[in-house]
Amino acid sequence: MREIAWNKYDEDKLKEVMELSEGYKKFISDCKTERECVIESVRIAEEHGYRNLADVIKNNETLKAGDKVYANNMGKTLALFLIGKEPLEKGMKILGAHIDSPRLDLKQNPLYEDHDLAMLDTHYYGGIKKYQWVTLPLALHGVIVRKDGTVENINIGEDPNDPVVGISDLLVHLSGDQLGKKGSVVIEGEDLNITVGSMPLKGEEKEAVKKNVLALLKDKYNVEEDDFVSAEIEVVPAGKARDYGLDRSMVMGYGHDDRICAYTSLMALLEMEETDRTAVCLLVDKEEVGSIGATGMQSKFFENMVAEVMDRMGEYTELRVRRALANSRMLSSDVSAAFDPNYASVMEPKNSAYMGKGIVFNKYTGSRGKGGCNDANAEYMAALRNMMEKENVSYQTAELGKVDQGGGGTIAYILAEYGMEVIDCGVALHNMHAPWEIASKADIYETTQGYIAFLKHA
Repeated sequence: MREIAWNKYDEDKLKEVMELSEGYKKFISDCKTERECVIESVRIAEEHGYRNLADVIKNNETLKAGDKVYANNMGKTLALFLIGKEPLEKGMKILGAHIDSPRLDLKQNPLYEDHDLAMLDTHYYGGIKKYQWVTLPLALHGVIVRKDGTVENINIGEDPNDPVVGISDLLVHLSGDQLGKKGSVVIEGEDLNITVGSMPLKGEEKEAVKKNVLALLKDKYNVEEDDFVSAEIEVVPAGKARDYGLDRSMVMGYGHDDRICAYTSLMALLEMEETDRTAVCLLVDKEEVGSIGATGMQSKFFENMVAEVMDRMGEYTELRVRRALANSRMLSSDVSAAFDPNYASVMEPKNSAYMGKGIVFNKYTGSRGKGGCNDANAEYMAALRNMMEKENVSYQTAELGKVDQGGGGTIAYILAEYGMEVIDCGVALHNMHAPWEIASKADIYETTQGYIAFLKHA
């Protein structure tokens, strides 16, 4: 059994652990959508000397060792490159995480009135337990794009002076039938309707409450009801990430999966000023729904950006792009499930991750008979063990629960299709995919250090 990481920290190291978590808490409190994650990550990267690859291409500049560039894909995916001393075809060291999280999305025609209440229709995104989303304070984040192409950013529910919205639940006094249902249907998907108003607009007789909400939106954001058709508005838990536990050893926040690995990956890359082989931090969208679409890992965005970087380095050929990808090593930076004493029956203790014991390596994920897994090879696992121990990083290995209990997947298998070595690793969580997830501050720190060790030695 691995030792708990807290025991090795002296006073100075403990201060580092706490300071890193403060920065992380701010990040996930401010960044509750993919777009917000990309905007903030670009801001942080530019403070560390990263430039937009699009500007490098536009100005016909060349790239050399030590240069730092990023590529932004539709405001939802980001690739950052620290150019190495060796030719790119020798491979890269890649940290890849996803920045989408389970949530509720507004439908394209969401607003309606029902019995003098203004409501918003939603469609849930990713794997959620629907009953967890009722009776919570919720916020609205996203964009509305008008017909002329102008973009209005929406953020309602985070400022202490903002109102919040929410989904009602049936009172326990009348819930006899409801409580007899399976958990998966206690709350149906079509019943995840957001209550947003109850005050009628004076002088209106028909749908007066809905019209009052529209009037408020028009006054604050200058948008019309038709503009919802070209909007992307996400419904997320309202409020900031907070210290969890009387000892403040954990963080409670929305979106640990997988922004906790996105943030630690980004921080690790920004620690590097030079590298032998090019180092990459890749932050992608759509993992929770299969990594599909133009901003998901299955798109050609990353491959195309590798080609663009090679072109700016004067190294581009199609064959060299293929070699660069095949010769790379990657950590698919994603969360794992931490052993929970309340639900011990679904875990296998010898092969579970534990809070406070460091970065977790999942040699394989998948379901039941390893269906859909990546399954990293033993040689790669041995090399990673060596890297972690060389840098005194606390690490552990785990599977995602008992063999026949369930399973899951990440972006690992997609990158592995290029022939590169890939393994899943990241922070172990309680409450994964719930509105509020829990992580250990020690694990956040050790994961950052693990990613730094990988970028140094891979």
